[in-house]
Amino acid sequence: MNNPGLPFFMRCLPDIYLIKALNSITKCYLWHQKQLDGSFIKDMKHYNFDEVIERHGTSCVKFDRLKEMFGDENLVPLWVADMDFRTPDFIVDTLKKRCEHEVFGYTFGSDEYYESIINWVRYKHNWKIRREWISYIPGIVKGIAFAIQCFTRKGDKVIIQPPVYHPFRIVPEKMRREVVYNPLKMVDGIYEMDFDHLESIIDDKCKVLILCNPHNPGGIVWKKETLVRLAEICAEHNILVISDEIHAEMAYPQYTHYPFASVSDTAVSCSVTFMAPSKTFNIAGIVTSYAIVPNDRVREKFYSFLEAGEFGDGTIFAYTATTAAYTYGAEWLQQMRMYIMENVRFVEEFMKQHLPKIKVYQPQASFLVWLDCRELKLSQEELVRLFKDKAGLALNDGSIFGPGGEGHMRLNIGCPRSVLDKAMNALKKAVDKK
Repeated sequence: MNNPGLPFFMRCLPDIYLIKALNSITKCYLWHQKQLDGSFIKDMKHYNFDEVIERHGTSCVKFDRLKEMFGDENLVPLWVADMDFRTPDFIVDTLKKRCEHEVFGYTFGSDEYYESIINWVRYKHNWKIRREWISYIPGIVKGIAFAIQCFTRKGDKVIIQPPVYHPFRIVPEKMRREVVYNPLKMVDGIYEMDFDHLESIIDDKCKVLILCNPHNPGGIVWKKETLVRLAEICAEHNILVISDEIHAEMAYPQYTHYPFASVSDTAVSCSVTFMAPSKTFNIAGIVTSYAIVPNDRVREKFYSFLEAGEFGDGTIFAYTATTAAYTYGAEWLQQMRMYIMENVRFVEEFMKQHLPKIKVYQPQASFLVWLDCRELKLSQEELVRLFKDKAGLALNDGSIFGPGGEGHMRLNIGCPRSVLDKAMNALKKAVDKK
């Protein structure tokens, strides 16, 4: 549809996707207003994602650990997967109100907390979940470690699908499990799961497969049929799927995120799902993750493990922030996601015009962009030096994501466009001088 009044990314969509996107926006708005009051319609608020916020000196990993991690505190930080946008006002205001009580004793998840998760997951993902399926967890990486500890023993095998989020490898290795690679394959420029290879590597010692859904760093929103097939293979071989779905709400309007356990009864029987509002609403420091386990047998075993160490007990601010995010967050999410999509477009057009040897793997979700730099003909060490030492940029080295990550870098575009513009021009100057 070529309507000049629409944002660029929407003008590029086929009509069917545009209609779907507009319908999604409308539904989000109406649902949000219902959550606010249910009896009146309030004007939509415009959120300012162009604002540059000073984050130095706040014990911020992304900024304040640059010297430790990269050796230079003056780099433009485009690495750690949080955003530089202001945390939404409805979350901040709710936290402030709770602080005004001035007593912070032992707490628990209220009915409102659980209902906010249930309603959000049903609304966003068309998945009807029950309260007893849900448990707080103190972070998804910790949740992965808990699940590995609960369902495997030392020497067992854990399957991951690189290039993929590096803690998927680090956690089981630190716990003395053997990591087995089932690399993604590239088909017509799109990452796909290699099921033939997966079946060829499975043996009796394979107990767990860690799924990244949506995928990080590739930004892939997995198709339903892909997840159905994965569930069939894993269930057949008694392999538990740990599905990390922290980027679930960041799927772009023309794509549908399917929670793994929602795709089939088979998927229900062999899975633990982890979600959180932390990436979506920029509250990673509050630690708001939770597990969803529909299968009685799996849930009893895993939640007994969590209860033994009180790992399922959240904090006042985790419960409060989650409830606010999921009750009032639909409108903010739509605006933020559109801004991110415009950032994607900006990077793609800049690369095509000025840095054609760097290919952007177009994400279908999230604020992370996977850059294919292999045409620059640099070693990985040289590539990292180009970005860090010559361009003054702190990105994630693609090789940390495992096989298939060589020659790549991961770029965080969850920042004001002015910051992104500065970074792209610095990179262009560095490449021109190479």
